Formats: sequence, C-alpha cells, structure tokens
Amino acid sequence: MRLIDGEHLDTLLGERDFDIRKSHNARWIDQKCTPDVVTIIADCILEFLSDKEDDTIFTSMDIWHNDYTVQNVLDIFKKPSPKEKSARNEYDKFFQQPMGMFSYAGVLEKHKKGNRNFYKLSEKALLEEISLSERNALKFLIKYITKVLCDSDIYYLFEEFFRLQNKDAYNNLKRGFTSFTQAFTPINGDTEVWRIFIKVINPLAYSKNSAGTERGMLSKDLITYDMLMYNRDNFRDIYQRKPKGITRGSHVTPSLPRAKYIQYLTDKAMKNVKLINRFYNFGLSEVAGDDELATEAHHIFPRSDFPQIAYFLENLINLTPNQHRNHAHPNGNYSVIDREFQKICLIAKLGTIRKSIENNWGDYDFNNFLFVADTGYSTDIFSKIATFDYDNVISKINLI
Repeated sequence: MRLIDGEHLDTLLGERDFDIRKSHNARWIDQKCTPDVVTIIADCILEFLSDKEDDTIFTSMDIWHNDYTVQNVLDIFKKPSPKEKSARNEYDKFFQQPMGMFSYAGVLEKHKKGNRNFYKLSEKALLEEISLSERNALKFLIKYITKVLCDSDIYYLFEEFFRLQNKDAYNNLKRGFTSFTQAFTPINGDTEVWRIFIKVINPLAYSKNSAGTERGMLSKDLITYDMLMYNRDNFRDIYQRKPKGITRGSHVTPSLPRAKYIQYLTDKAMKNVKLINRFYNFGLSEVAGDDELATEAHHIFPRSDFPQIAYFLENLINLTPNQHRNHAHPNGNYSVIDREFQKICLIAKLGTIRKSIENNWGDYDFNNFLFVADTGYSTDIFSKIATFDYDNVISKINLI
C-alpha cells in the first residue's frame, strides 16, 4: 500500500502530461476539490462499486443517488437530499468536480457521450488509499497540483511567492495565475479563476508551512489544516487527530448531527481497518493463533460503552470469526467482553501500530492509541508515556 507516499503515485503522475497549455482543461481542479470532499467522494465511489465489477461504467448521478451517499452527504455536509430536484445543480458540482479531477489525474477513466460524462475505475488501490482519510487526500492533492503546475511551466511563480512571502509576490502570483488560466482555458472571468486559485495555492502553502490566500488577499497567518476544508467549522474537533495533552473531558459528547457523523466515521473505520490489514497482513488475524482469514473488525473497547473512541482505527482489530465470537465475546454473547482477551487484543494492536509506524505506512497514530487506552481503562496514565515507548505501554496494560 502507501501508494501516495511511495513511487506508484509519482510514476502515475510522471507518465502523464498535465500541461494546461495543451489540454486547455480549466477543470483540472475546482472549488469542491478539498481534502474532506475528495476523501468522501472516493469513499462513495468505492461503496457504489463494492458489489460490482471493477470495470463497471458509472456516472456522477449513480454515485449521488446511491443510498450510502444520500445518507452520509446529508449527515456530513448538511446538504439537501440528493433526491430533491432543486438540489441537482449543487450535487452536479459536488460530485462532478472531484470526479473530473480524478479523471484528469488518471485515477478514473472518463468518456463523454453527448453532454454526459461516464467513468470507470483506473486506479482502484490508489482511490482506496485516498478514501481512507483526509490526510491521504491532501497528500494526493499536493503531489497532483505540483505536477500540473510544473508541466504547465508556471510553478516558478509559486516558488517565488513561497520564497518571498510578501504582498508583491502574492499579487504577482495571483495576476500570473489569472492571466495564464484565461489565456489557455475557456474561463474568462476573474472571480472564477480566483475560486480555483484558492484550491491550488493553499494546499501547497500548508505543505510548506507558509502563508497563502484568505478572503482574496495574502493570509495574515500560516495556512492551517482546517482552512483547506470545504466545511471549515464542521466536525473539525471530532475527526481531526487528537493531539497528545488534550484530556478525555475535552473530547465532549457530540450533538445529534455530530453523532451521525461519528457513526459514519465508525462504519468507515471498520471498512478501512480491514482494507489496511488486507494490504499489510495478507488478511490474517492481528492476534496470533488462528490461521483463518480475519473477516471481522472488533472494537477492543466496545463502541456502546465508549462512543468517543468508536471511530479510532487504534481501537479496532481484525479477528477471525472464531476469535471474535468465542474469545472476544464468550459464547457469542456480544454484550459480554472477555477482559483477558481484551488485553491480548490491545497488546496485539500496539504491535500492528508499531510495525505501521516503523515502516512509515502512515495509517496509525501512537498518541491516538494512548488516548484509546486511557479512555477504555478510565485513567490518565497512558497519556504520560513518552512517544514510542512501546515497552512502557505494555507494562502499564499488564498492570491494569
């Protein structure tokens, strides 16, 4: 896996010529191509295709009329139902723009018939990785944007801005990007170009720990993660990784809309933990002793008792049906937890996390694991452990 961080994405992008002066494609990126939107559109596409052949042809309407999409877009992005006729134009943009970007990048393959766009998967594994998290979507966007700008021979304008970080360099970049876009694409108006400009400059600014653009001007401060999102004030406190030092009490019980989003995150995490295990562990159990395939994702600390950590990958472990139904939940009673096996699962998960971190797979977070352990055991001893002190974590688990 790790196609985004490894050579696969670099090779994929390197094999394509993204020069806008040749393609005249104004929609290589657009307003809705933010990390949070891109990752959920990737997830919705994969969910739509989950019971279909990989070469299935689909349209954006197929995706946004799928029940899974309807439920989650309503809950997450506070949109009207995709089934309402009045919402069609909004959903066309919401889905077409990221899908258009995916097709230009080579992740999807697009064919046009009349005025309709038809798609099929081209890079399933890469789309799966993008669907895992906003962080992955952002990494993809940064590499993709950089390659397009380099191929179009305008990256030097951005380099100059990031080097100088002043108003003159910002205005020069904005004018240059506007003139270039209007000269080589069908876009004529300044406002439309500037809306796209935001989605180009700010991911790069974030990656370089630099100022970018805000409210049409040079930002006063460095571009932060939340500034890149479509819903800047929506659920940031829930699904952004919790930094070490924040108490469990600060991670408050969410309101009903947020609870729905947590349910989406939990369902998605259960899918993703299986996907990660399939790539890195051949689909086997994370707990040694059973040679069957691990087809079930188990919450180490039950989600009914600990909803605040139900969506953490670090609280989910891949088990075989036998391990899940007879060891984790004795006699198949899902209301009962075997505490000794829970400890075994927790230590086994720590082993998976250690392997992920040491191999730079990037899917798990050590501090998230400490938060999970503190929450599940109703303590604060794990948050005091030094980063990557795995032996101390195991010692504390055994003591408890």
